[in-house]
Amino acid sequence: MTRFLLPLIAAAFVASAANASDAAKAAPKGNPAKGQAIASTVCIACHGPDGNSPAPANPKIAGQHADYLLKQMKNFKGADGKQPERVNAIMNGMIAAYDEAQMRDLAAYFSMQQQKGEQARNRETIESGQKLYRAGDKSKGLAACAACHGPAGAGIPAQYPRIQGQYAEYIEAQLKAFRDGTRANDPAKMMRMIAIKMTDPEIKAVSDYIAGLR
Repeated sequence: MTRFLLPLIAAAFVASAANASDAAKAAPKGNPAKGQAIASTVCIACHGPDGNSPAPANPKIAGQHADYLLKQMKNFKGADGKQPERVNAIMNGMIAAYDEAQMRDLAAYFSMQQQKGEQARNRETIESGQKLYRAGDKSKGLAACAACHGPAGAGIPAQYPRIQGQYAEYIEAQLKAFRDGTRANDPAKMMRMIAIKMTDPEIKAVSDYIAGLR
């Protein structure tokens, strides 16, 4: 199964990288110095001064792709009186005061920081987590995580986030949120279509494996 899927994963990754490169070149860049000024007074409580969150309930955003960070901030902010695309009481309130230029500044700052990665902790599930990440499960049409997030979880700028070294607890929570529909800001329902096919043990195993990726 792995031999069959790897060429498909590689082809998808190369095609996505080419499209992402074009999008990244077109995207205006933010000012990291201005972003740091905001981060040090507003974001620090939940995400730490450099984006390395001290608690697993909040994601590590240090080193995350700027385009992805910008998208999430836009999704947290409602526009024209509409409900935000991504609902979170804390983030919806925090980002409400900032315009797109300031969000770009924040994205630029956090994307330039060095992530302090986590470690896989459960030796009993490391093999099953690795298998799901690298090859998925063809028997139930479950795609490999590596197809979009890359073999080491580095993601693709402007399209797929960096997930390597992330808190396993946070990844697990997001996969479950995609599965039950409480998070629905994934383009073309990609993550929802994947997560709905995963059991709780599978989600936990792959989340733990991702935490240890470098």
